[in-house]
Amino acid sequence: MTTVLIADDHPLVLSGLRALLDTLDGIEVVGEAADGPEAVRLAVSLRPDVAVMDLQMPDIDGVEATRQITQRVPGTAVLVLTMHDDDASVFAAIRAGARGYLLKGAAQKDVARAIEAVSRGEAIFGPAVAGRVLRFFAAGPESVSLPFPQLTAREREILDLMAGGLSNAEIGRRLFLSPKTVSNNVSLIFDKLQVAGRPKAIVQARNAGLGRTGPDEGREPNTT
Repeated sequence: MTTVLIADDHPLVLSGLRALLDTLDGIEVVGEAADGPEAVRLAVSLRPDVAVMDLQMPDIDGVEATRQITQRVPGTAVLVLTMHDDDASVFAAIRAGARGYLLKGAAQKDVARAIEAVSRGEAIFGPAVAGRVLRFFAAGPESVSLPFPQLTAREREILDLMAGGLSNAEIGRRLFLSPKTVSNNVSLIFDKLQVAGRPKAIVQARNAGLGRTGPDEGREPNTT
């Protein structure tokens, strides 16, 4: 029996994923987490074979939760199940120690196969993600150069939106995050970039090529 912890901040997704896994032979869901800290805490206490992890979660994101789980519970394999298929998210999760990466909407049989594969120590990726990984290794590591490597994938995403002119409230709506979570991440970004405030962070981000997302249509960029 493969024991599984599932982590997702959307209750409907969490319950749907549990219902799906409960129908599969040989898989037992032993815990559910709605945010990053809870995922880490349950992984440490329950020591499941596999943690199925969303990347977009409050307090600490799935990348940082993956990093902490793989460091503190090396016997637990992390399988990312998310809607994000951009290079930054994929490679940040892999660097954090994820053994698998699937996109939400994957077929039930693919999810089951991925859980069993990572529990055996294998690496497995959905078709779209596998293509990115293969292109990366074919072209060489220099083909993917992420700005601000000290930032997590979530922090880089928030900085990108900041550089695009979005306010904290707009970022929260765009990423389905609470105002407190956005504010906490913005403070961490300032600390890691060693800047005193938003305008200087935005200048650094734009100089690095971020900010292409842009503000909501019809709004002027906000640098205050």
